[in-house]
Amino acid sequence: MPFGLRPIEQMRMNVSDEDLALAAAGGDGAAFEALLARLYDRLFGLCFRLTGSRADAEDLTQDICAALPAKLANFRGTAKVTTWLYRVAVNAASDRRRRAATYSKALDGWGDWETARADIAREEQEAVSWLYRAMGQLKDPLRDTLALVLDDISHAEAGEILGVSEGTISWRVAEAKKALRALKEEEEAS
Repeated sequence: MPFGLRPIEQMRMNVSDEDLALAAAGGDGAAFEALLARLYDRLFGLCFRLTGSRADAEDLTQDICAALPAKLANFRGTAKVTTWLYRVAVNAASDRRRRAATYSKALDGWGDWETARADIAREEQEAVSWLYRAMGQLKDPLRDTLALVLDDISHAEAGEILGVSEGTISWRVAEAKKALRALKEEEEAS
């Protein structure tokens, strides 16, 4: 047996992501496991770029994976699994940001505790590479677009995930590059 794989593992290697997703949607646990094994690292990478924090990315990825069996019921196979999964991830990140903003507003007036929490969050952010810090300063649509494109998603696929045209994706990438360049120049001037 090549590479010491069991027959079921060899079979799963020859099955497309879309077929695995459809089988998983039908309740095939082995297909779900194989699909998750294939896509988990890419999903985590996207979540990291969307959040800018390893801890937040781990939480977001786990939340998505926990909800994935139910969400797969909506997968019809009309798009690539990665395109569909990235839309799920972008939506989950947007929902998380909205909840965090609401939570932050609810904490208004807690003063010292919130200030201390914000200081800790800033210190954690400083540990992340320059690109991810800079991406965190971009407007959400630019950051989401750049996170997808940096994961080798085509402009057409990114447009499908975000629900905008391919031209809008190209414009967002250009705007994100300009903003990142300006941030870099500003840091170098300091």
